[in-house]
Amino acid sequence: MKVYRWTSGATRSLEAHEEPLPSVGDRDVLIRVHAASLNYRDQAILDGEYGGALQSNGVPLSDGAGEVAAVGRAVTRAKVGDRVTASCHPQWIAGDTRQEYHADSLGMTTDGWLAEYILLHENAVVHIPDYMSYVEAASLPCAGVTSWTALNLLSPLQPGQTVLVQGTGGVALFALQFARLFGARVLAITSSDAKAERLKDLGAAEVVNYTTLPDWDAKILELTSGVGVDKTIDIAGDTTIVKSVAATRKGGEVAVVGFVSGFGGGLPPMDILLRSARLAGSAIGPRANFDAMMAAMAMHGVRPVIDQVFPFAQYQDAYRRLKSGQHIGKVVIQVSDQNEALQHG
Repeated sequence: MKVYRWTSGATRSLEAHEEPLPSVGDRDVLIRVHAASLNYRDQAILDGEYGGALQSNGVPLSDGAGEVAAVGRAVTRAKVGDRVTASCHPQWIAGDTRQEYHADSLGMTTDGWLAEYILLHENAVVHIPDYMSYVEAASLPCAGVTSWTALNLLSPLQPGQTVLVQGTGGVALFALQFARLFGARVLAITSSDAKAERLKDLGAAEVVNYTTLPDWDAKILELTSGVGVDKTIDIAGDTTIVKSVAATRKGGEVAVVGFVSGFGGGLPPMDILLRSARLAGSAIGPRANFDAMMAAMAMHGVRPVIDQVFPFAQYQDAYRRLKSGQHIGKVVIQVSDQNEALQHG
């Protein structure tokens, strides 16, 4: 099989390798990869800016989907021919996060999806609904589950609540779509009027262009009659965290899920105290969250927003598209033949 592995060093590049298919253990599932998708952390890994533990010369990408090609003799959760995706942390099945779950992290500590085949423990497997294509399913494991988890992190999202999302990347758009499923009102910030229109098309009630209105937190307060939103999904980190707290109501919740603008932010403790804000870092989430999210999507026929799809050999263009920041939705790499991979779309 063809596989791309990162090189060693402070910054990394990707190199193509021809390797034998991995041996299938008793509880392993071998998947022929049809599609894989990119997340911000995948570029951060190559740039040497990601602080998590990494294996040497690993295969990138935590997100993908494909067809089961072989199973171990003790496998009960999948059979040959099944259409599947997988949880990013194969051993995190349910419950709160623990250190040991993160020791097995696809595309980081264990080989990811930028290959023609991937070998996974059956615990990771999540089945794809019939209406969803491989390309769409490949966009879900990190950004989709992160959004689902973050919306319900400190308390369950309730109908009628107000949610603030940031930008037009995968996490933001999934959070918008899922919040609307719950009957919540969604406000958003973004960098251009064109992106604002797309967010409104997807169901955002109001969108603030932070390029033309840098004090966007004041506008969010105005749009909520001075109260603030119930929940904020903070994606940028450094440049947004102070305003995220300011735009959230007293006793509201801020789920920190990303670091697109950096690792600082300088959030004063007094800002937290004055608003009785509840802040929490949000990990991706267990397979149980993925299963619940997938069931909700299937019930309502929700389709992920796909920005652009690149051929396997043009993976570098996919990375460039992600790094440009111009994408709206998920950037996906088509690993197998397009007609085959889209047959269920």
